[in-house]
Amino acid sequence: MRLPAIRDFAAEGADPRRFAPLDRGWAIAVADVTGSTALAAAGRARDVNFVAGGVVAVLSAVLADGDGGAPACQFGGDGAMAAVPPGRQDAARRALAALAHWAGELDVPLRVGMVPVSALDDAGLEVRVALQDFGNGNAFAHFLGSGVAAADGWVKADTRWHIPPAPGDLPGLEGLSCRWNPVPPSRGVVLCVIADPLPPGEAGFAVLQRLSADLAAVVPVATAAPLGDGGRLLPKWPPSRRALFLESRAVPRGRRLKRVAVALLGAAIIAAVNALGRPLLGVDTALYRRALAQRSDYAKESGGPRFVLDVTADEAAAIEAVLDRFAQAGDIVYGTARSAATTITCLVGDFAADRHVHFVDGADLGFWRASVVLKERQAALKAARPEPLNSR
Repeated sequence: MRLPAIRDFAAEGADPRRFAPLDRGWAIAVADVTGSTALAAAGRARDVNFVAGGVVAVLSAVLADGDGGAPACQFGGDGAMAAVPPGRQDAARRALAALAHWAGELDVPLRVGMVPVSALDDAGLEVRVALQDFGNGNAFAHFLGSGVAAADGWVKADTRWHIPPAPGDLPGLEGLSCRWNPVPPSRGVVLCVIADPLPPGEAGFAVLQRLSADLAAVVPVATAAPLGDGGRLLPKWPPSRRALFLESRAVPRGRRLKRVAVALLGAAIIAAVNALGRPLLGVDTALYRRALAQRSDYAKESGGPRFVLDVTADEAAAIEAVLDRFAQAGDIVYGTARSAATTITCLVGDFAADRHVHFVDGADLGFWRASVVLKERQAALKAARPEPLNSR
């Protein structure tokens, strides 16, 4: 099954007609860091992002179909999600088990699991998927439907969907890095937004389309891109010790010194060419920074919108007013969080071949902090209205 492609998020990202419903043979892989509160308090937010990016890196490698079809994987700040096609689920289970084991060695507890779409379908819950396609195999996934939040919740709440940690191969992890400096906002504040529709099915899709239009009327998503056109990105030299430590743990023990040496050399080349201000020996940092900004996942759908936006104080207030209006009408539940900068986790498959995508979050786990607010509001709704959310 070749998944449909989205190339203009503003026009297509909330349109369910641009998404393919997953049939019963598929499954949803879910991973989330369980100790985010303690890790954030200990100043290890970048470790959490790195592990979440590692889930995307490994599942992308495991689920690649070999004929040019990109896998449907999505970064979530303190976790990740992927659509797993028939025939790949045993491999995905092994990869998830290995990821949980690897994350445990980094002292970043990772809960992993997989929910069959057939189980979601039996509960009246739908998942639709599309790929944000940047060409040349560079893509990441968008998800719509009430089954998205349900799959995530089921893995968190019910051990029957869990996959226990076990050592194993981690293909793709060698392409993961986090060397760029955090990017401060140019317009005022970095605002992380997550929202989920409360009505199921077509009514929920209609809510998302109205919400998308109203948010765009405050500020177009492209205008609020937190990395801009890439011009404000500053390569960090030398990379932080923590970044080098994390990268070294992405390869087996016997290759760690080599990995650190390669990271230092690569960072030095990029910093030197960037300082020179022109391409050198086939390295064009201006082109790379533009592509990095373009291929960042600052605007995505995961049941509802997930944004990292660079906005003015007035725009942030107006966005929250729109969200509150929809929430007061019983259409959505949402959470927001402000950050002092945008952080970047990079997945570079082949630099020379222009194969790279990039995952952003608000500094200090902005997505996670927004999700805490959403969950508090969700709990209050559940207490006031005992029937299950996201059900028929």
